[in-house]
Amino acid sequence: MAVPSGIPLQATDALVRQPDNIFLWGNIMDLWFTEYHTENARFSIRVKKPLISLESEFQRIDVFDSYDFGRILVLDGYLMLTERDEFIYHEMITHVPMAVKPESRDVLVIGAGDGGVVRELAKYDTIKRIDMVEIDKLVVDVCREYLPQTSCRLDDPRVNIYYENGVEFVAGKDNEYDLIIVDSTDPFGPGEDLFTREFYQNCFNALKTSGIMVNQHESPYYPNDALAAQKAHRHIKSIFPKAFVYQAHIPTYPSGHFLFGFASKGPDPIADLSMGWASLGIKTRYYNPDLHRGCFALPNYVKELLNNA
Repeated sequence: MAVPSGIPLQATDALVRQPDNIFLWGNIMDLWFTEYHTENARFSIRVKKPLISLESEFQRIDVFDSYDFGRILVLDGYLMLTERDEFIYHEMITHVPMAVKPESRDVLVIGAGDGGVVRELAKYDTIKRIDMVEIDKLVVDVCREYLPQTSCRLDDPRVNIYYENGVEFVAGKDNEYDLIIVDSTDPFGPGEDLFTREFYQNCFNALKTSGIMVNQHESPYYPNDALAAQKAHRHIKSIFPKAFVYQAHIPTYPSGHFLFGFASKGPDPIADLSMGWASLGIKTRYYNPDLHRGCFALPNYVKELLNNA
């Protein structure tokens, strides 16, 4: 697909961009992408140049080329990934459940238009089907062209891409998947419905008898993010017999402290960790079995947040 050219650079001291939560500011020699984490805290990355900026039916899509983090993907002003640290997120949301249930054959991925989760799943020969449901085809098209590091396995013959609403897609499934990975955006805009109790109930129904669901669970640090994490945990633990939360350090996400949810109809993420995972020879840069066990040990302030759900 031929995608439109990036937004034009201007020799100005204040390149203000919409939506309001971010700014691309500076001059033609010193350009910065800035994301506001709260009204009083923001995170900035120095940018070489914008590569693409366009509006889809659902959201604004930007890709920038940066000095320290490589190419970065931004949706509606929110940083989704950087080439420098995306492997942490994608390995932790994928290999934690797969190391518990390495015999998984049928996997559903909701969201994940950048392809990073599919890339990690494709490392498992045991998987026979990967259904990826992404509401915004333009995200996938842009990532195919500008982010080949994450999108490199989208053409794997086991991958079926459905450009549909993930909520509606999973609602029609029953006892079909061994694993569901919910790689959603934040709980507003196109991703808002992927944080509801109804959605998690439909995921439960779509899983086989010993199925696992893993979801991105937001950051526990800033108040609004923490409330979203708490609400999601409350919904999930009201449905699944086993509901856990684990963590990872992702430098470019708000506060650098990020959570994932692990919910299952039976398997325990620690007791049922496969002793044979290392023998599979899967190459990772962040995940390993020792880290797997440790990532479920949470700080007290996170335990309190979740216990109060």
